[in-house]
Amino acid sequence: MNTMNSDDEAAIEVRGLIKQYGNIVAIDNISFTVRRREIFAFLGPNGAGKTTTIKMLTTLLKPTHGAILVNGYDPTREKDAVRRSFGIVFQDPSLDNELTAYENMVFHGVLYNMPRKVRQERIKTLLQLMQLWERKNELVKKFSSGMKRRLEIARGLMHHPQILFLDEPTLGLDPQTRHLLWEHIRELNQKEEITIFLTTHIMEEAERVADNVAVIDNGRIIEQGTPKSLVERTSSSSLEEAFLTLTGKAIREEGPGNTLKITRKSFKRRV
Repeated sequence: MNTMNSDDEAAIEVRGLIKQYGNIVAIDNISFTVRRREIFAFLGPNGAGKTTTIKMLTTLLKPTHGAILVNGYDPTREKDAVRRSFGIVFQDPSLDNELTAYENMVFHGVLYNMPRKVRQERIKTLLQLMQLWERKNELVKKFSSGMKRRLEIARGLMHHPQILFLDEPTLGLDPQTRHLLWEHIRELNQKEEITIFLTTHIMEEAERVADNVAVIDNGRIIEQGTPKSLVERTSSSSLEEAFLTLTGKAIREEGPGNTLKITRKSFKRRV
């Protein structure tokens, strides 16, 4: 892997990143920077390369070529330092349903060797922030999907990470719950000065909350900038329209029964 000088104002730096599987190029020479304390949205159709990129950023995959710095650390050579510096909320649920909300938080804190008193204070702070403190002793299996998502975000923040990765954080949630969740995420971004790196299929969300976005398709970043700048560059009326102009594809998400839901109404009418 190439060396790269760290930018003190960058939380994530990616230069010339390539990931190949045999003759298949999954990520094709992408570069981008995520500034500290910003909300950065990584947008693309299914199969575009979003998950592969996140796996390389979070030490789960080794790049074929290129350079990455996460909080100034190289994920291929300084895995432990990188892992200590970020939290992650996966698209698929990862809570233990047979434990209480409090017990799930304790378990995560123990994994990071947090002292008991520090752990207890942190759990109370985060569960109060996510409006779950009054439900702390309830089994997670009794929680709604929105409550579980909020608990997963709280758990991902237990060890004071500098970056929080959110992979489709509002997938499957109703509009009211999505709105509440984003209110919490914005509050975290401001109060804890944490950098948010998210993927989403819901363009209205990215347009509303993201400071900067990068659009990836077929393993390549085809455009990046503020939501407003992408809308202006494509002469579009919204980020969703800009996305479709750039990729020529509808944004799809898995719904109940593994069916695909196309979020653009005009696209629904065509099919």
